[in-house]
Amino acid sequence: MTSDAELEAAAHLAGVPDEFQRLWTPHRMAYIQAGPQPLVDECPFCAAPQMSDEQALIVHRGTHAFVLLNLFPYNSGHLLVCPYRHIGLYDEATPEEVAEIGELTQTAMRVLRTVSNCDGFNIGMNQGRVAGAGVAAHLHQHVVPRWETDANFFPIIAKTKALPQLLGDVRQALADAWPVAEK
Repeated sequence: MTSDAELEAAAHLAGVPDEFQRLWTPHRMAYIQAGPQPLVDECPFCAAPQMSDEQALIVHRGTHAFVLLNLFPYNSGHLLVCPYRHIGLYDEATPEEVAEIGELTQTAMRVLRTVSNCDGFNIGMNQGRVAGAGVAAHLHQHVVPRWETDANFFPIIAKTKALPQLLGDVRQALADAWPVAEK
């Protein structure tokens, strides 16, 4: 039972406590305040390498491919591995691109396991709009960390995903943990 003094002390912080649990997602305010995003003609995966790592959420830059955080993640730490070259399908990638995408995916798994103690991964590529690719024109591999305890009703009933960390904080932690030999 909450005392009157506790209610009064907490009122200025988050309103009067009640039986509801609050899910604070302050990073979403940037999207709300920006309003509807204009359609961008430029490929976001071609534009990202031209920006700073912090601005583009790039975790690591390789020779033929790079790793960045998904701007609309399924889970905290949801990474994308992209070739620099603008190609849409996996069978268009050169042997060097395929090898580096594979190596970066393996390293991403190791780094995510170290940083976030995840229990498993979803890894895959949606190729073509009909297959669910959000950016169909530029090949990218998803590396999504998963935890035993991350299944809940939010995505199913409320169409909401709880993300406990800000993207910039996740990017910094993953970039700091990326092996030095590969930086």
